[in-house]
Amino acid sequence: MPTVSFIDAIPRHVSVEEHRILTGATPASFSDIPPVLKQKVDSVRVAFDPPLDGFSPEDGALGTLYIIESVLAFQSSTGRAFQIEYPSITLHAISRGDSGPFVYCQLDEPPAADAPPPDGDDALGMRELSLTPQDSTSLDPIFEALSTCASLHPDPQESDDDDGDDDDAFIDPDTTQFEVFTGEGDEELSEVGRAALAHLESIIHDPYARQHDDHEADSKANGAQEEGQFSDGEELS
Repeated sequence: MPTVSFIDAIPRHVSVEEHRILTGATPASFSDIPPVLKQKVDSVRVAFDPPLDGFSPEDGALGTLYIIESVLAFQSSTGRAFQIEYPSITLHAISRGDSGPFVYCQLDEPPAADAPPPDGDDALGMRELSLTPQDSTSLDPIFEALSTCASLHPDPQESDDDDGDDDDAFIDPDTTQFEVFTGEGDEELSEVGRAALAHLESIIHDPYARQHDDHEADSKANGAQEEGQFSDGEELS
């Protein structure tokens, strides 16, 4: 199945409130309840790199983004629409580069059935997707909705690997040593790997880092204010 599938209509879904009502009524089968729409964002521009066959720049210029629990979907103003299943989204982050803020996604792109077998660094198939809302305040809600939906669809390959490692289910942090890439000794990234790492570091923004910085700034400001209050009190006494 291709990573990006063209569709005729956005998949059926319900709002959070509709889902609450349906589940509260004890339906005959919970599997019949449509997935929840976590976020809907209008006026979004999307772009693929490399470009996606059958999806023109005009198709990606303007449309509505649907972050549904089952899939990520987009409906263009031209009528073209696509959906992506969450296990195919291997990475998502907020980029605040010079080109403007957007949500960056890496898609796992399997080679076509008739494609020659890849070799070396070309074996890692990947396509990049950018989601750029006209309203930049939508970036964090899009990121958070993607994170929530991705957690509902763990990679089945990783699940299979974990099944055979029951002894490692609980890790003692005092005795376990993790191997970390440091660039020392014989460790060395390939040229493609270094380029990919530099590219990601240049565009990825941690949306929670800003919250942490703001929290530290508030704490310092409050501390300075309290110190000033005590100083004033000492002068008056």
